[in-house]
Amino acid sequence: MAEIKNVPVEFKQNRLNPINAQAKELRKLIRKARYTAFGAQYHFEEILESDNLIEAFRKNVPVFDYNKMHNEWWHRALEGEADVSWPGKIRYFALSSGTSEATSKYIPITKELNSKITKASIRQLVSAVRYDFPADFYNKGMLMIGGSTDLQYSRQGGYYFGDLSGISASRIPKWFELFYKPGRRISKIKNWSEKIEEMVKSAPTWDIGVIVGVPAWVQILLERIIKEYHLNNIHELWPNLRVYVHSGVAFAPYEKSFEKLFGKEVTYIESYLASEGYIAYQVDLKRRVMQLLVDNGIYFEFVPFNETNFDADGNIVAHPVTLTMSEVEEGVDYALLLSTCAGTWRYLIGDTLKFLNKERCEIAITGRTKQFLSITGEHLSQDNMTRAIEMLSEENGADIREFTVVGKKHGTMYAHHWYLGTDDKIDPQEAIKKIDGYLCKLNDDYAIERTEAIKELFIDVLPTHVFYDFMQQKIGKWGGATKFPRVLKGERIQMWEDYLTSLK
Repeated sequence: MAEIKNVPVEFKQNRLNPINAQAKELRKLIRKARYTAFGAQYHFEEILESDNLIEAFRKNVPVFDYNKMHNEWWHRALEGEADVSWPGKIRYFALSSGTSEATSKYIPITKELNSKITKASIRQLVSAVRYDFPADFYNKGMLMIGGSTDLQYSRQGGYYFGDLSGISASRIPKWFELFYKPGRRISKIKNWSEKIEEMVKSAPTWDIGVIVGVPAWVQILLERIIKEYHLNNIHELWPNLRVYVHSGVAFAPYEKSFEKLFGKEVTYIESYLASEGYIAYQVDLKRRVMQLLVDNGIYFEFVPFNETNFDADGNIVAHPVTLTMSEVEEGVDYALLLSTCAGTWRYLIGDTLKFLNKERCEIAITGRTKQFLSITGEHLSQDNMTRAIEMLSEENGADIREFTVVGKKHGTMYAHHWYLGTDDKIDPQEAIKKIDGYLCKLNDDYAIERTEAIKELFIDVLPTHVFYDFMQQKIGKWGGATKFPRVLKGERIQMWEDYLTSLK
């Protein structure tokens, strides 16, 4: 692949001092946006002249969640106004409901942000050189399983909107089209079932080296291809498949089932791409950790994820404690704030992470601010719950692809209700007993509350398709980057329970 060999130096992995790199990113962002309405409101010109730019920024600009950012600023961009929180008119908006919200969010995508996403994607591809793959690997196809590139258009606001993966794929560099699969025609298909059928039909004509996508939907596609062509594994069709790049959810619950799909060793690489920007990706084959991209159009801040900064529902308080890269500690859960080259400022993205190595900016995603479970003070993180399911799978040899948990009042006390998605046979009572034991070892707060307030544990073991059918039929989202929430809260609890009742 000649183009890869001639990638500009700026695409190579950053080796800058992360503290200095972040300070430079913030200054560039503020300078670029100083003449916007947002910049005028929050005195960006004065911040640029300050002796301590980082502290002035933190003091003058409030923290935003989506509702606050949309209601005060982005609604103006959606109405067609230019120079709102970023210079110029926003031409693209990514639709993102995440896994916690019932309604779609419109996240601005500027040409600068799209360029940074492309840059990071190429940097990650270039970094694969360190994995010592054969030279011809770089001439193979890259199957990117995402949303439709057939974007919708708003006449009122004069912008296009759709899934981020669809926006990015619709604007891929010309040189990359030779390697990009499933290609422009199939990528435009909006109906996920139809898109899968077309990918299955075209699969024999592709020579795939890399697959990119959310685990659940990649697995469904590969299983369909294997069944359609009576294969033992996907390598009988794609012998050069060597890399799977996953994102969006913890991969551990899916790993055993993926191994059954492969006939050769496949390298798993984790990436952290959100609608708001490319945040991190794995840089070391032997150590499955991701490194923050500190020089790629995003300035990071970190909010300790505790009762001081968040209420019981995971909403951030008006004036939280915020820390810079130099102030964080390893092993502590933080909620992530982003300021980006798309007019996102001190924005709560909704994810939580912890630093594994501060010096190398190595992180692990631990969950979502609204997908933790703490109805009595048990403080169960998504990371805790995922690890418990992983341990159950390892001990039982079961393929548990999906799960979700509901916390509820039970008499005068409380209860947790677990729902496991698997097509293997599992003894429900034995499973919940083991999950309980794992969590008691993983989380001291949970162990205490199990003796004090959480008196009952319930469990339902369901076919995997029930989870996906619910997302399609009741939430209206299926395929692409859609993820089932690990903790159900609010109106989705009743929706889920009603749906399960309807199946009986």
